[in-house]
Amino acid sequence: MLLLLRIILQRLLLGLVTLVVVSIIIFTAVNLLPGDFAQAILGQGATEEAIAGIREQLGLNQSPVTRYFQWLSGVLQGDLGVPLSQAMMQSFSGASTGGNVITVAEQIGPRLSNTLFLAGVSAAIAVPLSITLGVLTALYRNTAFDKAMNISTLSAISSPEFFLAYILILFLAVLNPIFPSLSNIFPGMEFSERLNKTMLPALTLTLAVTAQMMRMTRAALINLLAAPYIEMARLKGLSPMRVIVKHALPNAMAPIITVVALNLAYLVTGVVVVEVVFVYPGIGQLFVDSVKTRDIPVVQACCLIFAAVYILLNLTADILSILSNPRLRHPK
Repeated sequence: MLLLLRIILQRLLLGLVTLVVVSIIIFTAVNLLPGDFAQAILGQGATEEAIAGIREQLGLNQSPVTRYFQWLSGVLQGDLGVPLSQAMMQSFSGASTGGNVITVAEQIGPRLSNTLFLAGVSAAIAVPLSITLGVLTALYRNTAFDKAMNISTLSAISSPEFFLAYILILFLAVLNPIFPSLSNIFPGMEFSERLNKTMLPALTLTLAVTAQMMRMTRAALINLLAAPYIEMARLKGLSPMRVIVKHALPNAMAPIITVVALNLAYLVTGVVVVEVVFVYPGIGQLFVDSVKTRDIPVVQACCLIFAAVYILLNLTADILSILSNPRLRHPK
């Protein structure tokens, strides 16, 4: 038990160190983006004096190291800063930090909630579907059904997300108007209507992640079907489905958990293209809009949230894989 706790604590510490390193990379990469916020706001005809004045008012003329530690200190206190556009308006108007100024956290909060809702709907469809197809393709391997599923899923994962999105729009919104083509959701919308408008982007993400989870489930189960205890279960007269579900699947959970967690992380961090195509008001759409306007605090916050979610889900998968290992749970 102590060994198990030590391994889990090591993983958590490694995740924390990784997040700090990623925050440095994010800050450096964002500040290396071409263009300038002041130039983007004032236009190409702005004078050097006007650009320098805005940069000084917003603190953009400070050294990168100083700005990084100021940003990191704010993040540790739960303060993601103020969007540069809001900070500039506040500076020009002489307003205090309160009032009608919208912080980065307040701007990201509803968008992150929308993205998590989209990821949740996608996961609710993709995970059971992938595991079911994985079990069936392992049970009927090398049959026409197995080959058809492999061809279909590999075709889906090999296609760009925007292509899958436009194909679904064509067949499910234009030729057969089942779902709306634009996901213009808003606060206070009824759950059924929100789910209806979220379905097309959710189906797009489902097609993008199903193949990998299905194939990992299939491969893990096939590797176990030659094990002696599986042969013993067959000799006892158990049906092939019962052998796989009751005996093989529980022992194949470690790799399946890992690939499911990685794809769940992708459902949150890889939604940028899908949200742009469907004009879905999530954090991915906000990220793209902020990059266009060079709003550095918002871009940094979005990247940090993506990284934190990805690291957290990877840690969860790692810890669950450790807990599913009998040799660690019951050491000799």
